[in-house]
Amino acid sequence: MTTNLQPGDILRERYQIIGLLGVGGMGTVYLADDNRLDGRQCAVKEIQLQPNLSDAVLQSVRSQFKKEASILARLDHPGLPKVSDFFSIDERDYLVMDFVPGQNLLEITTATHRENCFLDERTVLDWLNQLCDTLIYLHSRQPAVLHRDIKPANIKLTPDGRLKLVDFGLVKPLDPSDPSTLTGLQGAGSLPYAPLEQYVDHLGHTDARSDLYALGATAYHLFTGEVPASAQERFIVPEALRPLREVNPAVSPDVAQAVLMAMAPHPKDRPASVLVWKQMLNSFALTQPMPVADPPASSESLAASIRDNWWLAGVALALFVAALMITFSP
Repeated sequence: MTTNLQPGDILRERYQIIGLLGVGGMGTVYLADDNRLDGRQCAVKEIQLQPNLSDAVLQSVRSQFKKEASILARLDHPGLPKVSDFFSIDERDYLVMDFVPGQNLLEITTATHRENCFLDERTVLDWLNQLCDTLIYLHSRQPAVLHRDIKPANIKLTPDGRLKLVDFGLVKPLDPSDPSTLTGLQGAGSLPYAPLEQYVDHLGHTDARSDLYALGATAYHLFTGEVPASAQERFIVPEALRPLREVNPAVSPDVAQAVLMAMAPHPKDRPASVLVWKQMLNSFALTQPMPVADPPASSESLAASIRDNWWLAGVALALFVAALMITFSP
């Protein structure tokens, strides 16, 4: 039975646990004080390994964990929390990263939907652009880094309006020569947002388009307020995914189509990369008409309007005079 860390527990004589931030299938995340850097708070992710591993397997898993964690520690992008430390204690691995304040997009979307409203399309498009930039950065690393668990709950909106992908639980370096490498850091992802190929990762079909599927499913949730039907469910019942504009008619047809393309069941039917998809979204956004306010009436336009509608002005004046006569007549 797994025992959670308790407030006051200290890891490596440095990270003092404050409380629990979240629990998921791949680990537990704690808020902690960094006792070496006064005033700094961090998020500590604890990854529980399978029990009773042989020494050889445990050594292999530990080696892979250190390899992947060192790659994460080298990442530096505004859309990612900085990984500052990693270590292992007994049968548990730990990642230490920046604590990111703010609400996650699942909380924001749920609150909006609860009021029978939808998020504004332009707001969501701005968020998607930020997420695309973060994924483009990850996918351009050498080797490419896949996130593998993009979903609204793993995206935080900071007080300054930036989005950050906050859960590194499933991140992995993409090694085409060894697609079957699996460690405690990895998993199949969250069911409504994970593509089919991620569940047969040992066959080597996972690539950057897998993250794109999850991003498309996340976009669907943000636009509709509804959790999308899973890839497995859609494979059995294609109609399980409700048309986006049937749920939210305010979304423009081109944007709805782009979301559906990202969520294509087969990778070859999706856009070739997140960059291509971002360019597609932006081209659609540029074609959307911006609302234009009516210009204030100038004295010339007001005079012209009176000239063009002189008879209406005459009727209004006659009615006004008649009202005065009725009001003040003895």
